Amino acid sequence: MSGLTHFDDAGASRMVDTSGKPETHRLARASGLVRMAKATAALIRDRGVAKGDVLEVARLAGIMAAKRTGELIPLCHPLPLTSVEVHFAFEGDEVLRVEAVARVVGRTGVEMEALTAVSVAALTVYDMCKAVDRGMTVERIRLEEKSGGKSGTYQRAD
Repeated sequence: MSGLTHFDDAGASRMVDTSGKPETHRLARASGLVRMAKATAALIRDRGVAKGDVLEVARLAGIMAAKRTGELIPLCHPLPLTSVEVHFAFEGDEVLRVEAVARVVGRTGVEMEALTAVSVAALTVYDMCKAVDRGMTVERIRLEEKSGGKSGTYQRAD
């Protein structure tokens, strides 16, 4: 069809057969932004949100989500992840950067796990802070880099 691996020659959806691929060390790093009011960022920094430590809850949510990616994205393989890390950094007074790194020794990549971790961590920040700032936005979720496997290394240029 179009060269997309999740479709067969007739255009039907399929889960890619990875049984013939060698196991390699694979890594993926993804990021995203949560834009918010300055007062909301200050509440998060000062651990002043009534629901608890926003970043620690979001970190756990991101890790848990990465582990369940195969259940959430229809054609993703369930993977035995060896590591998932979720990190946060404020960029100025209104933007929280969320970054996730996923690792596996396997036959398929972990890009979707890293992206899922970022997405759910960012959404958890929104959920925990929506009572004080419904105007928050989740933005620019993207793959930053990946390594391992047949296609080798990818590094975002910008």
